Amino acid sequence: MLIDRHEADNIFERIPGLTIKMSPELTAIDCVLDDDELFCMIRDDLAQRYPNTLTAGRKSTPVEVILRMLAVKQLYDMSYEETEQQVADSLVLRQFCRVYFQAVPDHTTLCRWAKLIRPETLKAFNERLLALAIESKLTHGRKLRMDGTVTETTIHHPTDSGLLADSVRVLGRTLTRAKGVLAAETGLNKETFRNRTRSAKRAARQIAHLSRRGQEQLKPHYRRLMRATQATIRQAEQVLTELQTVVAEEGYDLIQTLQTFLPRAEQVLEQTKRRVVNGESVPAAEKLVSIFEPHTDIIRRGKPNRDTEFGHKLWLGEVEGGFISQYRVLEGNPADDAQWQPTVERHIQQFNRPPWQASADRGVHSADNEASAAKLGVKRVILPKPGRKSKARRKLEHQRWFWRGRCFHAGVEGRISVIKRKYGLGRCRNRGRAGFERWVGWGIIANNLTVMGRGLSP
Repeated sequence: MLIDRHEADNIFERIPGLTIKMSPELTAIDCVLDDDELFCMIRDDLAQRYPNTLTAGRKSTPVEVILRMLAVKQLYDMSYEETEQQVADSLVLRQFCRVYFQAVPDHTTLCRWAKLIRPETLKAFNERLLALAIESKLTHGRKLRMDGTVTETTIHHPTDSGLLADSVRVLGRTLTRAKGVLAAETGLNKETFRNRTRSAKRAARQIAHLSRRGQEQLKPHYRRLMRATQATIRQAEQVLTELQTVVAEEGYDLIQTLQTFLPRAEQVLEQTKRRVVNGESVPAAEKLVSIFEPHTDIIRRGKPNRDTEFGHKLWLGEVEGGFISQYRVLEGNPADDAQWQPTVERHIQQFNRPPWQASADRGVHSADNEASAAKLGVKRVILPKPGRKSKARRKLEHQRWFWRGRCFHAGVEGRISVIKRKYGLGRCRNRGRAGFERWVGWGIIANNLTVMGRGLSP
């Protein structure tokens, strides 16, 4: 049964001589998280765990404890296990998370509850934080600056040989498990359950060792690895058929694994044939760069230190005061200039008026974007033009207000650096597309809670 909170207990009053040492910033965040709307958003998602979660069963971890421990986890960029240890060890965090002297929930329990919170809920959570910031006059939405960045998924650098070896490894270990589930009378011989992982790893190592000697010398090793992958796929298809017809209930997990990874292994095999054997250039949209995180995009932004990144493009809109008012996880690698108008329109919806000043990098510049911003009511549009400029354009961009707008816009780079270094948005550690969006949502919320804590603290 889902419960809201523990019975209130100020642990500092129960220990003689102990005074509260919670920082002013954490005290302000504690007051922000007391908001009923924020609480109800999280409670509604957690109530969907089972059909009778609200009415039946033993008492659960309180919603208030889950919300605050997840906030602490992201505020200090800790793992679930580290969060459990730190909260259990600190009287201040016990008070902040409203655990008091009760048992701190296990990290595995916290992880299971966290997966129930939808990305859409976290967006609504951030919208509510923005409304509270406006009420507290921490921001007025007069200035808007926007920029994009990339959050990587938790995958190793993709190579054709590595993806083939991963496919053989996952399917091979599933075949080994299926051998113990299927009865001997199924008619499948011993060769059907053969695990070819060792052969695939050996071929992949040889390819890596010879990678600098030219593509022609690598082709024999690629063909051997592809034959092992093709044989493993045929075996997995036979075993899947038997599992579905003989022991569908007992082998449900094995069936799910095979149905998930067989199409991905076939796609990896096909793209390797096109690239290595046929010498084709496979478009990025048709490539699979991880069999575990198939939603990962290939993103080339022309950065000198990182030519290609693997993850998702993140578009941010920040208002004065350091508050990230909006964020979007983009599909593929769209052009930056396509994000300008939706961001300004969303700002108008949030604040009921256009920003007095809006700015972005030179990659966003276009005559249409400048015209659309002016039409929407933006007084100062800070979009430096790339390439050769006319005399009139140079005069415009050298005006004092334009330069001051450029200086203000530079702060968004610092904000991106902070959320990557401090709140973990450099690399997502969650699994799946929903997990990725959830990770991004909590990172943005952690930044905004910190900004509000600083603004509201004395």
